[in-house]
Amino acid sequence: MKAEIKPRINQEGRTRLEEVIPLATPFVLFVDPSSACNFRCKFCPNGEQDLIRAAGRWQGNMDFDLYKKIIDDLKDFDQPLKVLRLYKEGEPFLNPRFADMVRYAKDSGCVESIDTTTNGSLLTPERIKPALEAGLDRINISVDGLSDQQFLEFTRTKVDFQKFVENIKRLHEMKGGCEICIKIAGDFLSDEDKEMFYSTFGNYADRIFIENIAPCWPEFDIQEKLDIKITKGIYNQPISEVMTCPYIFYSMAVNSDGTVSLCFLDWARKLQIGDVKKESLKKIWQAPPIHQHRLKHLRGKRKENAVCAACGQLSHCAPDNIDPYAAHLLKKLTTLRP
Repeated sequence: MKAEIKPRINQEGRTRLEEVIPLATPFVLFVDPSSACNFRCKFCPNGEQDLIRAAGRWQGNMDFDLYKKIIDDLKDFDQPLKVLRLYKEGEPFLNPRFADMVRYAKDSGCVESIDTTTNGSLLTPERIKPALEAGLDRINISVDGLSDQQFLEFTRTKVDFQKFVENIKRLHEMKGGCEICIKIAGDFLSDEDKEMFYSTFGNYADRIFIENIAPCWPEFDIQEKLDIKITKGIYNQPISEVMTCPYIFYSMAVNSDGTVSLCFLDWARKLQIGDVKKESLKKIWQAPPIHQHRLKHLRGKRKENAVCAACGQLSHCAPDNIDPYAAHLLKKLTTLRP
């Protein structure tokens, strides 16, 4: 196997947030090319159309002119983004201008790296080659089954597994400098399935990993949906209580309609902090709404917000913990007047 068995989230070499907060420029910006998805996964809110309708959330592709405005806004910041993440909750390759999005951001000089996360079902050579040529730096592929039947069971969508594998093989052949990360949730896999996963994809990735399912979506009980009990973190680490969300200090997320969410997991649009159709990204990053959320978290009041209260991302996934520095950071941030 050529791939390194390693999680997609880098655990080493991370910037110590307590030393750099507040950031004049976010490290990461999530931009959702499409809030729609061609899968109906049981473990994702996007798979529950009744929930999406009840939330009143628009689903569709981001307008390219709106996207260009977002990238142009990045020129207002002092530094380039470390990562432009072309993904939030939909399937990015449903947007026919995905490659154009990569190219426009690359040409801007405002981002150091561009990545995306995909369910892999649309990675035909015709779709992926233009994105690679445009300069996509990294692609994270979520494998949701190891046979036609497993895909149908978990995604409620028909997928030709052999064609799925062949497309990833072709992607690897023409990837150039793009890093390929492939992962699967191992909660329902047998030992034989796990061996098959590594043997099937291990030579077509730079890193590969079997994760655990995590209850990360706000107000969406994945344990009830899947009838499971989650006892470990996403990378087998112990589950731990974290009071201060680190993500809101270094990232924000632009939804496909241009609204901006505090959290990249805000599938129901309950944590909106701005709208790039009306404001610049820099203004939103420095405005009172996001600042007040940060102060609330630093004061230990995260759970007063219903969406943040039961955040499984913090207890099961977060690689950073700034809780020990909350008092120091609170003192530092209360002197700011956005």
